[in-house]
Amino acid sequence: MSTDAPAGPAAPPPSAPPAAYWDAAAATYDAEPDHGLRDPAVRAAWAARLRTWLPSAPSDVLDLGCGTGSLSLLATEQGHRVTGVDRSPAMLARARAKLAGRAAEFVVGDAAQPPVGERRFDVVLVRHVLWTLPDPAAVLRHWAGLLAPGGRLVLVEGRWGESAPVGLSPAELTALTAPLAARAELFPLSGDPALWGRPVRDERYALVVRVGEGPAAAPPRHTEVVDVHLVLRRGGEVLLARRSGTGYADGLLNCPSGHAEDGEDVRQALIREAAEELGLRLAPEDVRVALVMQHCAPPPARPRIGWFFEAAYGAGGEPRNREPDKCAELAWFPLDALPDDMVAYCRAGLEGLRAGHRFLLHWHRPGDAVAHDPAAPGRAVPLDGGSGPDGGAGDPP
Repeated sequence: MSTDAPAGPAAPPPSAPPAAYWDAAAATYDAEPDHGLRDPAVRAAWAARLRTWLPSAPSDVLDLGCGTGSLSLLATEQGHRVTGVDRSPAMLARARAKLAGRAAEFVVGDAAQPPVGERRFDVVLVRHVLWTLPDPAAVLRHWAGLLAPGGRLVLVEGRWGESAPVGLSPAELTALTAPLAARAELFPLSGDPALWGRPVRDERYALVVRVGEGPAAAPPRHTEVVDVHLVLRRGGEVLLARRSGTGYADGLLNCPSGHAEDGEDVRQALIREAAEELGLRLAPEDVRVALVMQHCAPPPARPRIGWFFEAAYGAGGEPRNREPDKCAELAWFPLDALPDDMVAYCRAGLEGLRAGHRFLLHWHRPGDAVAHDPAAPGRAVPLDGGSGPDGGAGDPP
């Protein structure tokens, strides 16, 4: 964003700098890890957060103080239509080049009073801008008025510096948005160094405010991600892939997997993912549903429904690693002696499958790790009767 957090001696003062300041900074702005998002891990971390904060369906997003368009680009990659506003023509020139050919337009203007006429948006996205504005309460009211019914404000803010911090605290911003909010959710960000390209000690967070007619407004309808997992079996073994460079669960083993895309049924999605990741040419008759699991991961991941499909080794050809940028290795492991260094979600699914279950709940609690922990309480709860995959009834979600 073009009004960003203090980063050193050349950082802006705690007030909105003139456009000339940002025009001069445009050439080097993307060099900061959390500005340009050039590092794959930083980029993946911000993409994961945006998936949590933005609607799951394609939406109209107003990115205020958009700078060189790094978050705008991630939003369009997730299927959204973006209008970016920034006071710096030089910043916007870089944003237009970065998003050429995508569903995005950019307008020179003041983030506090964006020149969008009567248009209304599903999301107003603002990163590190509000803290510089002289009357944040009035600005928030104006931004809320730019939202379509059921819209939301996504506000990324912080208190930067340790000896003399500047910015807005979570409590201050929550109080400012309270008159507008039907529902607000706070996401601490300081403890996620992947977002910043380094560990940080100051206070950084996001507040997602769903704007309504008041506290009694109806909450948004619950939605979940649908994903598919291939359990490729070679006798008593299963094929696992070690994640790498994705920004989520890197270094851990997982079944080859992916998300269902719009217009796909789950079997089509599984066949497509098998081709993309392993080079397998599976036919519909080669696969069968082995298990369905509802899973809730630690934040920022969203709840999901996982479909585990079985296929026999040899169907569709010889598996090979077709995505080395996302997968460090493929290896076979005994299903009855799985390795510990696995994604907990996948491990629970395979254990449930081995135990003969068809339907499971697997809901993490706050503090649960993404990685499987042999010493942690079992979270898998079978919905088809019998004992849990870990030999007990499983904890309630």
